[in-house]
Amino acid sequence: MTEPCDLSAVEARRLIGARQLSPVELLRSCRARIDAVNPAVKAVTDTIWRRAEKEAKAAEKAVKSGDELPPLHGLPLGVKDLDDAEGLINSFGSPIFRDNLVKRDDRMVARCRAAGAIVVGKTNVPEFGAGANSNNPVYGPTGNPFDPKRIPGGSSGGSAVALATNMLPLCTGSDGGGSLRIPAAFCGVVGFRPSPGLVPTDKRAQGWNMVPTQGPMGRTVADTCLLLSAQAAFDEMDPLSRPIDGEVFLDPQTIDLAQLRVGYTVDWGICPVDTRIARTFRDRIGKLRSLFRACDRVNPNMGRANEAFGVLRATGMLNAQRANYAEHRDLLGPNMIANYEEGLRYSAADVAWAQAEQTRIYRAVQAVYEEYDLILSPTVAIPPFPWSQLYMNEINGKRLNTYFQWFSLTYMISLTGNPSLSLPMGLEPTGTPFGMMITGPAAADLFTLRAAHSIEQAVAGDDEICRPLPDLEKLAKAPRITDVYKVTTPPLDTKPWRGID
Repeated sequence: MTEPCDLSAVEARRLIGARQLSPVELLRSCRARIDAVNPAVKAVTDTIWRRAEKEAKAAEKAVKSGDELPPLHGLPLGVKDLDDAEGLINSFGSPIFRDNLVKRDDRMVARCRAAGAIVVGKTNVPEFGAGANSNNPVYGPTGNPFDPKRIPGGSSGGSAVALATNMLPLCTGSDGGGSLRIPAAFCGVVGFRPSPGLVPTDKRAQGWNMVPTQGPMGRTVADTCLLLSAQAAFDEMDPLSRPIDGEVFLDPQTIDLAQLRVGYTVDWGICPVDTRIARTFRDRIGKLRSLFRACDRVNPNMGRANEAFGVLRATGMLNAQRANYAEHRDLLGPNMIANYEEGLRYSAADVAWAQAEQTRIYRAVQAVYEEYDLILSPTVAIPPFPWSQLYMNEINGKRLNTYFQWFSLTYMISLTGNPSLSLPMGLEPTGTPFGMMITGPAAADLFTLRAAHSIEQAVAGDDEICRPLPDLEKLAKAPRITDVYKVTTPPLDTKPWRGID
C-alpha cells in the first residue's frame, strides 16, 4: 500500500482538501521515510519536528473547521541550505556558518509558509552552493538515490534527493549555473529555472544580475508548478521582479504538441558531452520527434559563452565572498578560494567584454525562437561521478578548462535567462536518470511549463523513458554515507580564461 509520503504533492493536497488525508499523518509519514532513508544519502540536514508537528495539527484543525485552505496547505517543505528559514541552521555548507541559527524566514520561504507549507528542515548543498557536488565540510556528502556512491548534482542536491526518495513532497532550490536542473537530471525529478525575477529575492547584492535565480523542484511538472504558484510574486525589493499572479501556475494544463516546432541541440555547438549521454539524447529525440510538428537540429552561435560565464561567475564571487575571504580564508574550501582569487585577476575590461558577449549570446538564442517554440538538449553532459571527487576534470579523455565546465550545457542558458526545465526521461547507460532540458522563449515561463507537462504526460506510459524510481528498500539497508566519507580529489588551482579581448 502506498504510504502518504509517496503521494505526489498535487494528490496529497487534493486529499487534504477532501478530508481524506491528515496533514499530521502526512508529516509523520515523511518523518518515517527520512528516518529510514536519509542516513544512506544525507539529503536532509537540520530539522525542526516539534514545530512542524504543531503546524500540522493546526493545519488539520483548519481542514476540519472548513476554513479556506491556501494552495500548499499541510504540505511538508524542504528548504535549501542557502535560504533562511526561522528556527533552522543556515550553514551555506560552510564551517563559518555552522551555528548560524536563523531567527526569521527569507522572503521566498515566507511566501511558501503563507501558502500553507510546513517547513520541515534544510537540504544539503555544496559549500556556498558552488561546484554542483553537494558535499561540504559541515554535513559531508549527499549521495545519489540510484547509487549513493555517486553525486546527486548540485547545488540543490539535497532537495533533489529528498524528492526522489519521497522524503518530502516539495523542496526549494536555486540556480546560477544549473543548480536546479543538474540535480533534477541526476535524481530523476523536475527542476525549473524560472525567468529572472519571477521568484523574487532581496538576497542578490548585485540586484540586476540575472544569472542567479531561486525556483521550485518537484517529482512532476505539476508538483513543481504547485510550489511555483507560492514562490512567484511581485516584490519591490528585487529590481528584476515584475507584476505576476502566482495562481496562474496552479494548473499547468496540456497543450497540443503536434502544433509545436521544436529545435534540438546535443551540445550548443561548443559544450563537451560524454558520448554515452549524446547517444542517449539522440535516442530520446528519436522517440519524441513524432510528437511535434517539426523537430530539427539547431545550434545558435554561442561564441565564447564558456569564457563569458567564467568571468561573470568569478567576479560575482568577489562581492559574495569578500568578507569571508578577508576574515575566514582558513575556513574556506579550495574551490571557493580558487574562484575568489580568479576573480581578482580579471580587469574591468574583462568584465565589460563578458557582459557584451552575454548580450550577444542572448540575442543569438532568442533568434532561434523566431522559427521554433522550444529547444531541447541534454541537461548534463556526463553521468554522475563519485562524490569522493570534488569535480570532474575531463570528458571523453579530454581535459576540461575549469572544474565547472562539465555543466556547461546548463550555464549556456543561465547566461540568457530563458525559462528552462529538466525533465526526467528514463535512465542513461550507467544506470542513473537521464534529464532532458526543455528551454522556452524569453519570459514564456507558463508556456514552457505547459509544454514540459505535455511531454511528461506523453511519455508516461513508456517504461523506458518515463520517470525512473530509486530502490527505496535497498537504500534503507545501505550503510550511512558519513561512515564511508572520504574526499580523494586534490584541490583545483583554477586559472583565468585566456585570450579575452
